[in-house]
Amino acid sequence: MRAVPELVCPAGTPAGLRVAVEAGAHSVYCGFRDETNARNFPGLNFDRAEMREAVAFAHEHGAKVLIALNTFMRAGSLEVWYRGVDDAVEAGADALILADVALIDYARRTHPKQRLHLSVQAAAATPEAIAFYRDRYGIARVVLPRVLTVEEIARLTAQSAPCETEVFVFGGLCVMAEGRCMMSSYATGKSPNMTGVCSPPSHVTYRDEGGALIASVGGFTVERFENSEPAGYPTLCKGRFSARGITSHLFEDPVSLNAVELLPRLAEIGVTAFKIEGRQRGRAYIATVVKAFRRAIDALASGGKIDFEELRALTEGQRDTVGAYRKAWR
Repeated sequence: MRAVPELVCPAGTPAGLRVAVEAGAHSVYCGFRDETNARNFPGLNFDRAEMREAVAFAHEHGAKVLIALNTFMRAGSLEVWYRGVDDAVEAGADALILADVALIDYARRTHPKQRLHLSVQAAAATPEAIAFYRDRYGIARVVLPRVLTVEEIARLTAQSAPCETEVFVFGGLCVMAEGRCMMSSYATGKSPNMTGVCSPPSHVTYRDEGGALIASVGGFTVERFENSEPAGYPTLCKGRFSARGITSHLFEDPVSLNAVELLPRLAEIGVTAFKIEGRQRGRAYIATVVKAFRRAIDALASGGKIDFEELRALTEGQRDTVGAYRKAWR
């Protein structure tokens, strides 16, 4: 049998964590109920007591918990992030997912034995950048940006050892280099980099116009869905734009990432972990997706057949893409 890649699954709530673990997640990632993590939406995340209970539950079932403190610290409010690191370690986190280099430094100095992962928000996409975090701070794993091709991932994985690599394989597709996008901040005053929200629901509006659904974010119209079209959640970078007389998305199929067909190649090049996006998703969705990916990973490890079509119906708007992994738009 091949080595089994680690399946890293989302948990936006304690109930979601239990569902993910019971569905077969090897690891679950989650965050505290504040601006220290990049999914700071109302109704999501964990208070301190819930996090301790969640870690205990996961460990009892043989799963790991990765706590994300992956936003960038604000001047004058550093204690919020420092306390988050301390509380995550106290809760028993198997790893901390960090982006801010000063917070990484604090975590390494204060908790020298704690395993640290580099968040995709850090946008480390060169061997030199990864080597800096690996050699200076002992980063054990880097979550790679979703703007790289498979062959670029292969080179980074080979050159970054013994630092592990983790890639997104399913869920929302960010078309920017994470951690460097200011579009949401410009339109709404909120951004994933600082406050943990991109195109937040509180700034999304819909209206009917001639039988079509018009979606706006922060007062900017970004999408028009005809009655016959499936409607995905509107984000600024995925809107339909007109240029040179052509109206189109940035990608041919921009709504959801589904890289299940690439799992064999990603495993072959040495990627350690496959990550599912979706901490804002409901329990039924998490259970279904995690079970399907666990079946795919187990089949991959045993040399069995992967059902590549099983997950397509679960993608947002029933449309999917492998995105930058192939860069088919070139």
